[in-house]
Amino acid sequence: MASEGDRIARAGDYVFGLMDERERARAERDLEIDPAFRDAVLRLAERMRALDPAGASAGGAADNRWKLVAQRLGELPQMRLAGLGESEAKPPPVVINKIERKPYGVGLHSLGGRLGFVIAMALLAAFALGYLAGTL
Repeated sequence: MASEGDRIARAGDYVFGLMDERERARAERDLEIDPAFRDAVLRLAERMRALDPAGASAGGAADNRWKLVAQRLGELPQMRLAGLGESEAKPPPVVINKIERKPYGVGLHSLGGRLGFVIAMALLAAFALGYLAGTL
């Protein structure tokens, strides 16, 4: 039995028309008997149909389909600034790289420097004394 990835790849080959006659005949037979493959083909065909809302025929519309794909990709939010020149694009937001004043309050960042070292040494001595007292 084919895995899900193989099934999707085969469905893609069928929908895009990349199969030879023998493979296409086998895929059409599998469409009749294999519900998982049929569902994969239908899902992929629906996705491809969404790219061509006008319903143009597949014969002479290959270039037009690629233009539609490029247009749909260009409409994505993350692609909006990709085609703009430097003058048209907004400057990136200011990123704060360094904290100018010392941190304060409660947390691990509040006990830095010499005070943190003194507290660590005091804890280490307390644990060592507790261990020695427990073993004697």
